[in-house]
Amino acid sequence: MASSWLSFSLSFLLVLHGTFAQQRYQQQQGECQLNRLSPQEPTTRIQAEAGVTELWDQNNQQFQCAGVSLIRHVIQSRGMLLPSYVNTPLLAYVERGRGFYGIMQSGCPETFQSSQQMQQGERGAGSRFQDRHQRIGQFRQGDIIAFPAGAAHWAYNEGNEELVLVCLEDSSNNANQLGQFSRRFFIAGNPQQGQQQQGQYGGKSLRRERFESGNVFNGFDVEVLAEAFGVDREIARRLQGQDDQRGHIVNIQQGLRVVRPPFSQEQEEREERQEQGQYGPRMNGIEETICSAKVRQNIDNPSRADIYNPNAGRFTTVNSLTLPILSFLRLSAARGVLHTDSIMAPHWVTNAHKVIYITRGEARIQIVDHRGQAVLDDRVRQGQVVVVPQNYAVVKHAETEGCEWVEFNTNDNAMINTLSGRTSAIRGLPVDVIASSYQISRDEARRLKFNREETLIFRSSGRARSSERVAAA
Repeated sequence: MASSWLSFSLSFLLVLHGTFAQQRYQQQQGECQLNRLSPQEPTTRIQAEAGVTELWDQNNQQFQCAGVSLIRHVIQSRGMLLPSYVNTPLLAYVERGRGFYGIMQSGCPETFQSSQQMQQGERGAGSRFQDRHQRIGQFRQGDIIAFPAGAAHWAYNEGNEELVLVCLEDSSNNANQLGQFSRRFFIAGNPQQGQQQQGQYGGKSLRRERFESGNVFNGFDVEVLAEAFGVDREIARRLQGQDDQRGHIVNIQQGLRVVRPPFSQEQEEREERQEQGQYGPRMNGIEETICSAKVRQNIDNPSRADIYNPNAGRFTTVNSLTLPILSFLRLSAARGVLHTDSIMAPHWVTNAHKVIYITRGEARIQIVDHRGQAVLDDRVRQGQVVVVPQNYAVVKHAETEGCEWVEFNTNDNAMINTLSGRTSAIRGLPVDVIASSYQISRDEARRLKFNREETLIFRSSGRARSSERVAAA
Protein backbone atom coordinates (compact mmCIF):
# COMPACT_ATOMS: atom_id res chain seq x y z
CA MET A 1 0.00 0.00 0.00
CA ALA A 2 2.80 2.38 0.96
CA SER A 3 4.71 1.61 -2.24
CA SER A 4 1.58 2.25 -4.32
CA TRP A 5 1.04 5.58 -2.59
CA LEU A 6 4.71 6.52 -3.11
CA SER A 7 4.47 5.59 -6.78
CA PHE A 8 1.32 7.67 -7.17
CA SER A 9 2.92 10.65 -5.41
CA LEU A 10 6.00 10.53 -7.61
CA SER A 11 3.88 10.24 -10.74
CA PHE A 12 1.75 13.17 -9.61
CA LEU A 13 4.80 15.32 -8.92
CA LEU A 14 6.31 14.49 -12.30
CA VAL A 15 3.06 15.37 -14.09
CA LEU A 16 2.73 18.57 -12.06
CA HIS A 17 6.34 19.54 -12.77
CA GLY A 18 5.86 18.80 -16.46
CA THR A 19 2.70 20.90 -16.54
CA PHE A 20 4.40 23.90 -14.92
CA ALA A 21 7.42 23.51 -17.20
CA GLN A 22 5.17 23.34 -20.24
CA GLN A 23 3.24 26.41 -19.11
CA ARG A 24 6.47 28.37 -18.56
CA TYR A 25 7.80 27.18 -21.94
CA GLN A 26 4.57 28.26 -23.65
CA GLN A 27 4.71 31.64 -21.92
CA GLN A 28 8.30 32.14 -22.99
CA GLN A 29 7.48 31.06 -26.51
CA GLY A 30 4.53 33.45 -26.64
CA GLU A 31 6.57 36.46 -25.54
CA CYS A 32 8.09 36.91 -29.00
CA GLN A 33 4.96 36.24 -31.06
CA LEU A 34 4.81 39.86 -32.22
CA ASN A 35 2.54 40.91 -35.07
CA ARG A 36 3.54 44.56 -34.91
CA LEU A 37 6.54 46.50 -33.65
CA SER A 38 6.59 50.23 -33.03
CA PRO A 39 9.12 52.87 -31.91
CA GLN A 40 9.02 53.27 -28.13
CA GLU A 41 9.48 56.32 -25.94
CA PRO A 42 9.75 56.63 -22.14
CA THR A 43 6.46 56.26 -20.26
CA THR A 44 7.60 57.40 -16.81
CA ARG A 45 9.65 60.39 -15.73
CA ILE A 46 11.11 60.62 -12.21
CA GLN A 47 12.34 64.09 -11.23
CA ALA A 48 15.05 64.41 -8.58
CA GLU A 49 17.04 67.33 -7.17
CA ALA A 50 19.84 67.21 -9.74
CA GLY A 51 18.37 65.35 -12.68
CA VAL A 52 15.69 63.13 -14.07
CA THR A 53 15.31 59.42 -14.83
CA GLU A 54 13.11 58.27 -17.71
CA LEU A 55 11.88 54.70 -17.92
CA TRP A 56 10.52 52.71 -20.82
CA ASP A 57 7.55 50.43 -20.03
CA GLN A 58 8.84 47.02 -18.87
CA ASN A 59 5.42 45.51 -19.59
CA ASN A 60 5.64 46.36 -23.28
CA GLN A 61 5.62 43.17 -25.36
CA GLN A 62 8.73 44.18 -27.28
CA PHE A 63 10.84 44.57 -24.14
CA GLN A 64 9.37 41.36 -22.69
CA CYS A 65 10.35 39.54 -25.88
CA ALA A 66 13.96 40.72 -25.53
CA GLY A 67 13.91 40.26 -21.75
CA VAL A 68 15.36 43.71 -21.10
CA SER A 69 14.55 47.08 -19.53
CA LEU A 70 15.72 50.48 -20.74
CA ILE A 71 16.42 53.57 -18.60
CA ARG A 72 17.80 57.02 -19.37
CA HIS A 73 19.43 59.17 -16.67
CA VAL A 74 19.87 62.90 -17.31
CA ILE A 75 22.19 64.26 -14.61
CA GLN A 76 22.91 67.95 -14.14
CA SER A 77 26.40 69.38 -13.65
CA ARG A 78 27.73 68.37 -10.20
CA GLY A 79 24.91 65.87 -9.87
CA MET A 80 25.46 62.35 -8.54
CA LEU A 81 23.38 59.22 -9.07
CA LEU A 82 23.27 57.69 -5.60
CA PRO A 83 24.90 54.29 -4.98
CA SER A 84 22.68 51.32 -5.84
CA TYR A 85 22.80 47.81 -7.26
CA VAL A 86 20.62 45.88 -9.71
CA ASN A 87 19.67 42.21 -9.89
CA THR A 88 20.67 42.11 -13.56
CA PRO A 89 23.78 42.89 -15.64
CA LEU A 90 23.75 46.46 -16.93
CA LEU A 91 25.31 48.17 -19.94
CA ALA A 92 25.43 51.98 -19.95
CA TYR A 93 26.12 54.17 -23.00
CA VAL A 94 27.33 57.73 -22.42
CA GLU A 95 25.24 59.66 -24.93
CA ARG A 96 26.50 63.05 -23.76
CA GLY A 97 28.81 64.52 -21.13
CA ARG A 98 31.64 63.24 -18.98
CA GLY A 99 32.28 62.26 -15.37
CA PHE A 100 33.45 59.41 -13.20
CA TYR A 101 31.97 56.33 -11.57
CA GLY A 102 32.68 53.71 -8.95
CA ILE A 103 31.89 49.99 -8.85
CA MET A 104 32.03 48.24 -5.48
CA GLN A 105 32.65 44.49 -5.48
CA SER A 106 32.68 42.77 -2.10
CA GLY A 107 36.13 41.36 -1.37
CA CYS A 108 38.00 43.54 -3.86
CA PRO A 109 40.93 45.52 -2.38
CA GLU A 110 40.84 49.24 -1.60
CA THR A 111 43.54 50.26 -4.04
CA PHE A 112 42.86 54.02 -4.10
CA GLN A 113 44.27 55.98 -1.16
CA SER A 114 44.37 59.65 -0.22
CA SER A 115 44.96 61.97 2.70
CA GLN A 116 42.16 64.51 3.14
CA GLN A 117 41.60 67.54 5.37
CA MET A 118 38.85 67.09 7.97
CA GLN A 119 36.04 69.64 7.93
CA GLN A 120 35.57 72.13 10.79
CA GLY A 121 34.17 70.36 13.84
CA GLU A 122 35.14 66.84 12.80
CA ARG A 123 37.77 65.49 15.21
CA GLY A 124 39.16 69.00 15.58
CA ALA A 125 39.88 71.62 12.96
CA GLY A 126 42.88 71.11 10.74
CA SER A 127 43.25 67.37 11.31
CA ARG A 128 43.71 64.92 8.44
CA PHE A 129 42.58 61.38 7.80
CA GLN A 130 43.49 58.60 5.38
CA ASP A 131 40.77 57.54 2.94
CA ARG A 132 40.87 54.23 1.11
CA HIS A 133 38.33 52.97 -1.41
CA GLN A 134 37.91 50.76 -4.44
CA ARG A 135 38.96 52.07 -7.81
CA ILE A 136 37.20 54.87 -9.63
CA GLY A 137 36.93 55.17 -13.40
CA GLN A 138 36.34 58.13 -15.66
CA PHE A 139 34.08 58.19 -18.70
CA ARG A 140 33.30 60.45 -21.62
CA GLN A 141 30.85 60.66 -24.50
CA GLY A 142 30.71 57.47 -26.54
CA ASP A 143 31.81 55.12 -23.77
CA ILE A 144 30.16 51.77 -23.05
CA ILE A 145 30.40 50.83 -19.35
CA ALA A 146 29.66 47.30 -18.05
CA PHE A 147 28.23 46.77 -14.56
CA PRO A 148 27.97 43.18 -13.27
CA ALA A 149 24.72 42.07 -11.63
CA GLY A 150 24.61 42.89 -7.93
CA ALA A 151 27.65 45.21 -8.00
CA ALA A 152 26.90 48.50 -6.23
CA HIS A 153 27.77 51.54 -8.36
CA TRP A 154 27.39 55.31 -8.60
CA ALA A 155 28.03 58.03 -11.21
CA TYR A 156 28.93 61.72 -11.03
CA ASN A 157 28.75 64.48 -13.63
CA GLU A 158 31.92 66.57 -13.42
CA GLY A 159 31.31 68.46 -16.69
CA ASN A 160 29.49 71.72 -17.34
CA GLU A 161 26.79 70.18 -19.53
CA GLU A 162 24.14 67.58 -18.80
CA LEU A 163 25.26 63.98 -18.54
CA VAL A 164 23.01 61.52 -20.39
CA LEU A 165 23.36 57.80 -19.65
CA VAL A 166 21.29 55.25 -21.58
CA CYS A 167 21.20 51.98 -19.64
CA LEU A 168 20.08 48.50 -20.62
CA GLU A 169 19.23 45.99 -17.87
CA ASP A 170 19.13 42.35 -18.97
CA SER A 171 16.44 40.73 -16.80
CA SER A 172 16.50 37.51 -18.86
CA ASN A 173 20.11 36.89 -17.84
CA ASN A 174 20.71 33.82 -15.68
CA ALA A 175 22.21 36.11 -13.01
CA ASN A 176 18.65 37.29 -12.28
CA GLN A 177 16.60 34.95 -10.09
CA LEU A 178 13.94 37.45 -8.97
CA GLY A 179 11.50 37.18 -11.87
CA GLN A 180 11.05 38.71 -15.28
CA PHE A 181 11.71 42.34 -14.32
CA SER A 182 14.83 44.15 -13.11
CA ARG A 183 14.88 45.67 -9.64
CA ARG A 184 17.15 48.43 -8.34
CA PHE A 185 18.24 48.51 -4.70
CA PHE A 186 19.51 51.86 -3.42
CA ILE A 187 21.90 51.96 -0.47
CA ALA A 188 21.56 55.72 0.13
CA GLY A 189 19.00 58.51 0.05
CA ASN A 190 15.25 58.33 -0.29
CA PRO A 191 14.65 57.56 -3.98
CA GLN A 192 10.87 57.41 -3.66
CA GLN A 193 10.85 61.16 -2.98
CA GLY A 194 11.41 61.65 -6.71
CA GLN A 195 8.43 63.35 -8.32
CA GLN A 196 6.61 61.37 -10.99
CA GLN A 197 5.44 63.72 -13.69
CA GLN A 198 2.49 63.60 -16.04
CA GLY A 199 2.43 65.63 -19.19
CA GLN A 200 3.68 65.41 -22.73
CA TYR A 201 6.82 63.60 -23.82
CA GLY A 202 7.45 63.13 -27.50
CA GLY A 203 3.78 63.83 -28.25
CA LYS A 204 2.47 61.08 -25.96
CA SER A 205 0.94 61.33 -22.50
CA LEU A 206 3.05 59.96 -19.69
CA ARG A 207 1.47 57.17 -17.67
CA ARG A 208 1.76 57.45 -13.87
CA GLU A 209 3.71 54.52 -12.45
CA ARG A 210 5.18 53.93 -9.01
CA PHE A 211 8.95 54.29 -8.74
CA GLU A 212 9.58 51.12 -6.74
CA SER A 213 13.27 51.53 -5.92
CA GLY A 214 13.97 52.31 -2.26
CA ASN A 215 16.79 52.54 0.28
CA VAL A 216 17.44 49.05 1.67
CA PHE A 217 18.63 50.49 5.03
CA ASN A 218 15.15 51.92 5.58
CA GLY A 219 13.80 48.45 6.27
CA PHE A 220 16.22 47.66 9.10
CA ASP A 221 15.80 48.56 12.75
CA VAL A 222 17.80 51.64 13.78
CA GLU A 223 19.32 49.86 16.76
CA VAL A 224 20.50 47.01 14.55
CA LEU A 225 22.09 49.44 12.09
CA ALA A 226 23.81 51.37 14.88
CA GLU A 227 25.26 48.13 16.24
CA ALA A 228 26.26 46.81 12.80
CA PHE A 229 28.22 49.97 11.93
CA GLY A 230 29.39 50.88 15.43
CA VAL A 231 27.82 54.35 15.25
CA ASP A 232 25.19 56.26 17.23
CA ARG A 233 21.45 56.18 16.49
CA GLU A 234 21.44 59.53 14.67
CA ILE A 235 23.97 58.40 12.08
CA ALA A 236 22.12 55.10 11.74
CA ARG A 237 18.91 57.04 11.14
CA ARG A 238 20.69 59.10 8.47
CA LEU A 239 21.57 55.87 6.68
CA GLN A 240 17.85 55.26 6.20
CA GLY A 241 17.37 58.60 4.46
CA GLN A 242 13.82 59.09 5.68
CA ASP A 243 14.18 62.89 5.88
CA ASP A 244 16.05 63.16 2.57
CA GLN A 245 13.91 65.02 0.04
CA ARG A 246 16.46 65.11 -2.79
CA GLY A 247 15.44 61.95 -4.64
CA HIS A 248 17.88 59.53 -6.28
CA ILE A 249 20.05 62.14 -8.09
CA VAL A 250 21.54 64.69 -5.70
CA ASN A 251 23.39 67.96 -6.15
CA ILE A 252 26.89 68.33 -4.67
CA GLN A 253 27.46 72.08 -4.54
CA GLN A 254 31.14 71.95 -3.62
CA GLY A 255 31.88 69.21 -6.14
CA LEU A 256 32.84 65.63 -5.41
CA ARG A 257 36.30 65.36 -3.89
CA VAL A 258 37.64 61.88 -4.52
CA VAL A 259 41.07 60.59 -5.48
CA ARG A 260 41.41 59.22 -8.99
CA PRO A 261 44.22 58.93 -11.53
CA PRO A 262 44.56 61.67 -14.15
CA PHE A 263 42.78 60.93 -17.41
CA SER A 264 44.70 62.13 -20.43
CA GLN A 265 44.29 61.95 -24.20
CA GLU A 266 47.56 60.02 -24.35
CA GLN A 267 46.14 57.38 -22.03
CA GLU A 268 43.00 57.07 -24.18
CA GLU A 269 45.06 56.69 -27.34
CA ARG A 270 47.25 54.06 -25.68
CA GLU A 271 44.18 52.06 -24.65
CA GLU A 272 42.80 52.24 -28.19
CA ARG A 273 46.10 50.96 -29.63
CA GLN A 274 46.01 48.07 -27.20
CA GLU A 275 42.43 47.25 -28.18
CA GLN A 276 43.27 47.30 -31.88
CA GLY A 277 46.21 44.96 -31.32
CA GLN A 278 44.21 42.47 -29.27
CA TYR A 279 42.90 39.58 -31.38
CA GLY A 280 41.12 37.72 -28.61
CA PRO A 281 40.40 37.69 -24.88
CA ARG A 282 43.11 36.71 -22.43
CA MET A 283 41.23 34.39 -20.14
CA ASN A 284 43.89 32.64 -18.07
CA GLY A 285 42.81 34.28 -14.83
CA ILE A 286 46.04 36.23 -14.31
CA GLU A 287 45.77 39.29 -16.56
CA GLU A 288 42.21 40.11 -15.49
CA THR A 289 40.06 39.28 -12.46
CA ILE A 290 36.63 40.61 -11.51
CA CYS A 291 38.38 43.20 -9.31
CA SER A 292 40.77 44.44 -12.02
CA ALA A 293 38.61 43.85 -15.09
CA LYS A 294 38.36 46.66 -17.61
CA VAL A 295 34.70 47.74 -17.77
CA ARG A 296 34.81 50.69 -20.20
CA GLN A 297 35.42 51.06 -23.91
CA ASN A 298 34.75 53.95 -26.28
CA ILE A 299 32.85 53.16 -29.50
CA ASP A 300 32.51 56.69 -30.89
CA ASN A 301 36.03 56.99 -32.32
CA PRO A 302 35.91 56.43 -36.13
CA SER A 303 39.41 54.89 -36.02
CA ARG A 304 37.94 51.94 -34.08
CA ALA A 305 35.28 51.19 -36.72
CA ASP A 306 34.90 47.56 -37.77
CA ILE A 307 33.16 48.61 -41.00
CA TYR A 308 33.96 52.00 -42.53
CA ASN A 309 32.71 53.62 -45.72
CA PRO A 310 33.69 57.31 -46.01
CA ASN A 311 30.71 57.97 -48.29
CA ALA A 312 28.10 56.07 -46.31
CA GLY A 313 29.03 55.67 -42.63
CA ARG A 314 30.55 53.26 -40.13
CA PHE A 315 29.73 50.46 -37.69
CA THR A 316 31.67 49.76 -34.49
CA THR A 317 31.19 46.82 -32.13
CA VAL A 318 32.23 46.06 -28.57
CA ASN A 319 32.01 42.42 -27.51
CA SER A 320 33.78 39.85 -25.36
CA LEU A 321 36.72 39.78 -27.79
CA THR A 322 37.52 43.45 -27.17
CA LEU A 323 36.07 43.85 -23.66
CA PRO A 324 36.40 40.44 -21.96
CA ILE A 325 34.10 41.22 -19.01
CA LEU A 326 31.20 41.06 -21.46
CA SER A 327 31.60 37.29 -21.62
CA PHE A 328 30.62 37.32 -17.94
CA LEU A 329 27.65 39.65 -18.53
CA ARG A 330 26.57 37.89 -21.77
CA LEU A 331 25.94 41.27 -23.41
CA SER A 332 27.50 43.35 -26.19
CA ALA A 333 26.88 46.63 -28.00
CA ALA A 334 27.47 48.43 -31.29
CA ARG A 335 27.51 51.99 -32.59
CA GLY A 336 26.24 52.86 -36.05
CA VAL A 337 26.48 56.00 -38.19
CA LEU A 338 24.71 56.41 -41.54
CA HIS A 339 25.22 59.47 -43.72
CA THR A 340 22.44 61.03 -45.78
CA ASP A 341 20.90 58.65 -48.35
CA SER A 342 22.79 55.63 -47.02
CA ILE A 343 21.68 52.11 -46.18
CA MET A 344 22.69 49.43 -43.70
CA ALA A 345 22.22 46.23 -45.67
CA PRO A 346 19.30 43.92 -44.83
CA HIS A 347 20.57 41.52 -42.16
CA TRP A 348 19.66 39.41 -39.17
CA VAL A 349 21.37 38.59 -35.85
CA THR A 350 21.66 34.84 -35.41
CA ASN A 351 22.11 34.60 -31.64
CA ALA A 352 20.69 37.70 -29.94
CA HIS A 353 17.87 40.18 -29.64
CA LYS A 354 18.97 43.76 -30.18
CA VAL A 355 17.65 47.03 -28.83
CA ILE A 356 18.29 50.06 -31.07
CA TYR A 357 18.36 53.55 -29.51
CA ILE A 358 18.57 56.50 -31.95
CA THR A 359 21.02 59.14 -30.72
CA ARG A 360 20.78 61.61 -33.64
CA GLY A 361 18.71 62.14 -36.79
CA GLU A 362 16.25 59.56 -38.04
CA ALA A 363 16.06 56.54 -40.31
CA ARG A 364 13.39 54.51 -42.00
CA ILE A 365 13.60 51.08 -40.38
CA GLN A 366 11.88 47.98 -41.74
CA ILE A 367 11.70 44.70 -39.78
CA VAL A 368 10.35 41.43 -41.22
CA ASP A 369 9.35 38.31 -39.29
CA HIS A 370 9.50 34.59 -40.18
CA ARG A 371 6.15 34.82 -42.02
CA GLY A 372 7.61 37.33 -44.45
CA GLN A 373 5.44 40.10 -43.04
CA ALA A 374 6.70 43.58 -42.19
CA VAL A 375 6.16 44.04 -38.45
CA LEU A 376 7.69 47.53 -38.62
CA ASP A 377 7.98 50.06 -41.44
CA ASP A 378 8.41 53.47 -39.85
CA ARG A 379 10.70 56.45 -39.43
CA VAL A 380 12.43 56.20 -36.08
CA ARG A 381 13.81 59.44 -34.71
CA GLN A 382 16.20 60.63 -32.01
CA GLY A 383 15.34 59.38 -28.52
CA GLN A 384 13.17 56.49 -29.72
CA VAL A 385 13.85 52.78 -29.28
CA VAL A 386 13.15 49.76 -31.48
CA VAL A 387 13.51 46.11 -30.47
CA VAL A 388 14.63 43.64 -33.15
CA PRO A 389 13.95 40.03 -32.08
CA GLN A 390 16.51 37.32 -32.85
CA ASN A 391 16.61 36.31 -36.54
CA TYR A 392 14.12 39.01 -37.63
CA ALA A 393 15.44 40.68 -40.79
CA VAL A 394 16.05 44.42 -40.54
CA VAL A 395 17.19 47.22 -42.87
CA LYS A 396 17.93 50.89 -42.07
CA HIS A 397 17.79 53.75 -44.57
CA ALA A 398 18.94 57.24 -43.53
CA GLU A 399 17.34 59.63 -45.98
CA THR A 400 17.77 63.38 -45.37
CA GLU A 401 19.36 64.01 -41.97
CA GLY A 402 21.51 60.94 -41.57
CA CYS A 403 21.20 58.74 -38.52
CA GLU A 404 23.30 57.64 -35.54
CA TRP A 405 22.40 54.96 -33.02
CA VAL A 406 23.65 52.61 -30.33
CA GLU A 407 22.38 49.05 -30.12
CA PHE A 408 22.54 46.61 -27.23
CA ASN A 409 22.70 42.86 -27.90
CA THR A 410 21.66 40.02 -25.58
CA ASN A 411 24.77 37.98 -26.41
CA ASP A 412 28.40 38.79 -25.69
CA ASN A 413 29.38 38.06 -29.32
CA ALA A 414 26.36 38.89 -31.47
CA MET A 415 26.72 37.55 -35.02
CA ILE A 416 25.30 39.34 -38.06
CA ASN A 417 24.29 37.62 -41.31
CA THR A 418 23.61 39.88 -44.28
CA LEU A 419 21.16 39.43 -47.14
CA SER A 420 22.99 41.61 -49.65
CA GLY A 421 26.62 42.53 -50.18
CA ARG A 422 29.94 40.76 -50.52
CA THR A 423 29.55 38.44 -47.53
CA SER A 424 25.80 37.86 -47.76
CA ALA A 425 23.71 34.71 -47.94
CA ILE A 426 22.85 35.53 -51.57
CA ARG A 427 26.53 35.94 -52.45
CA GLY A 428 27.18 32.44 -51.09
CA LEU A 429 24.68 30.80 -53.45
CA PRO A 430 25.58 29.39 -56.90
CA VAL A 431 24.22 31.42 -59.81
CA ASP A 432 22.04 28.53 -60.97
CA VAL A 433 20.47 28.21 -57.53
CA ILE A 434 19.69 31.94 -57.52
CA ALA A 435 18.22 31.79 -61.04
CA SER A 436 16.05 28.80 -60.21
CA SER A 437 14.94 30.12 -56.83
CA TYR A 438 13.79 33.51 -58.10
CA GLN A 439 12.79 32.48 -61.66
CA ILE A 440 15.21 34.88 -63.31
CA SER A 441 17.82 34.48 -66.03
CA ARG A 442 21.43 33.58 -65.32
CA ASP A 443 22.53 37.13 -66.27
CA GLU A 444 20.00 38.61 -63.85
CA ALA A 445 21.10 36.17 -61.18
CA ARG A 446 24.73 37.17 -61.75
CA ARG A 447 23.89 40.87 -61.34
CA LEU A 448 21.84 40.13 -58.23
CA LYS A 449 24.77 38.25 -56.74
CA PHE A 450 27.68 40.52 -57.67
CA ASN A 451 26.29 44.08 -57.98
CA ARG A 452 27.10 45.03 -54.39
CA GLU A 453 30.77 44.84 -53.39
CA GLU A 454 30.30 46.43 -49.96
CA THR A 455 29.70 44.24 -46.93
CA LEU A 456 27.28 46.17 -44.69
CA ILE A 457 26.99 49.92 -45.34
CA PHE A 458 26.58 51.62 -48.70
CA ARG A 459 25.10 54.62 -50.46
CA SER A 460 21.64 53.92 -51.83
CA SER A 461 22.69 55.47 -55.15
CA GLY A 462 25.36 52.77 -55.57
CA ARG A 463 28.09 55.31 -56.42
CA ALA A 464 30.46 54.14 -53.68
CA ARG A 465 30.57 50.42 -54.26
CA SER A 466 34.31 50.01 -53.99
CA SER A 467 35.06 52.52 -51.25
CA GLU A 468 34.22 50.45 -48.21
CA ARG A 469 37.04 48.98 -46.22
CA VAL A 470 37.01 46.58 -43.32
CA ALA A 471 38.98 48.01 -40.40
CA ALA A 472 41.72 45.96 -38.79
CA ALA A 473 40.58 43.94 -35.83
